[in-house]
Amino acid sequence: MPKHEESLMSLRRLPLALALSASGLLGACAPMQPHPVAIASAPAEQRAPITLLVSIDGFRPDYLTRNVSPNLNALAAGGVEASMRPSFPTKTFPNHWAIVTGDRPDRSGIVANNMEDESRPKDKFTMASDDPYWWNEAEPIWITAEKQGARTATMFWPGSNVAWGGTKAAEWPYSISNGSRPSDWAQFNEAISATQRVNSVLDILRRPADIRPRFVTLYFDEVDTAGHVNGPDAAQTTQAVADVDAHIGNLIAGLKAMGQPANIVIVSDHGMAAKANDRVIVLDKIANPADYRTVETGPYASLAAVPGHEKTLEAALFKSRGHMQCWRKGEIPARFHYGTHRRIPPYFCLAETGWVFQNTTPTKPITGGDHGWDDRAPEMQALFIANGPAFNTGFRPSADFANVDVYPLLARLLGVTPQPSDGDAAMLQGLIKP
Repeated sequence: MPKHEESLMSLRRLPLALALSASGLLGACAPMQPHPVAIASAPAEQRAPITLLVSIDGFRPDYLTRNVSPNLNALAAGGVEASMRPSFPTKTFPNHWAIVTGDRPDRSGIVANNMEDESRPKDKFTMASDDPYWWNEAEPIWITAEKQGARTATMFWPGSNVAWGGTKAAEWPYSISNGSRPSDWAQFNEAISATQRVNSVLDILRRPADIRPRFVTLYFDEVDTAGHVNGPDAAQTTQAVADVDAHIGNLIAGLKAMGQPANIVIVSDHGMAAKANDRVIVLDKIANPADYRTVETGPYASLAAVPGHEKTLEAALFKSRGHMQCWRKGEIPARFHYGTHRRIPPYFCLAETGWVFQNTTPTKPITGGDHGWDDRAPEMQALFIANGPAFNTGFRPSADFANVDVYPLLARLLGVTPQPSDGDAAMLQGLIKP
């Protein structure tokens, strides 16, 4: 520190030092009390349990066996842990929205990470879209809770920044009318570190009871990012698991320090599978690009025919080929619960797990990992851990347990009446103590 700053700091400290000195002198001169007066300490606040929903994006359940996640493993051992089936397609936004609305993508309207809508021909949904129009078909749990008097807060969750139920103006400044959000929310930014995210949650919970949320979400993206870049089996992905686990440990320690009981539900949206150069399906070698345009490619491809070219495109797509299968949207197998919403393109092709669609022959190596495949593929399964005073630790979910079943569980924990949904409350009925 420069000397002039040291001098300035000394001057600033002087009044405080004099005040403390005077206080000491006055104390020395004051007459002694014959009997010391006992000062009663304020009783510690008895906090009601909160519900905390944590997403670790891209966390496969078998990551818990890598011996780098002591905090998550302890929560699982002291609570309930299971593999959870994601909704199809096994993508980030459709599955995060399914968890908090109880609606599968075909019903919620968030059918993909990138999508189109025939009523908005000049618009396209991306993971940055916050126009309520795209989201308004399924009400998230924080809106349901707020309507019924339960304060909520979201430290990131896809869709939590949206003014749900609102209408966005068509012209600048694009104001939104009649929308609702959680009482506290944050606009997603990858640059906000996991430490800052955890600290933000803890800071919110330190508030006075009248402005303290009863429901909080927290989102981590590191494991998904590492899995995409390096693949699910890479050392970097294992390190990302260890890093997030350490932050979970800090979260638990912070809750304990403030005496805040919590019913914690930890989930992932999907798993992760490796991809490679020798597992690529090139679309322009299957069909003539003059006959179609693609909306999405990767583990699946969604396409629309050029008007008048439907028969030619179908003849190309519906030939028997290895490692892939294509359908008209209305003929997608019923087990996927996918194919009726207007935002799903007319043709849908699904690759075998580990295989990916590309529009043309790749010019760069295909490495790392991805997700979006069959929701019953082992590599696509999602994490579920429940730990807290409300939970029956002897409960074990059935093999049919799906992520839409989390929504009625959250509503029950919060004591609110849920919206009708695809979620089956009976699936996790025994998880909560009588």
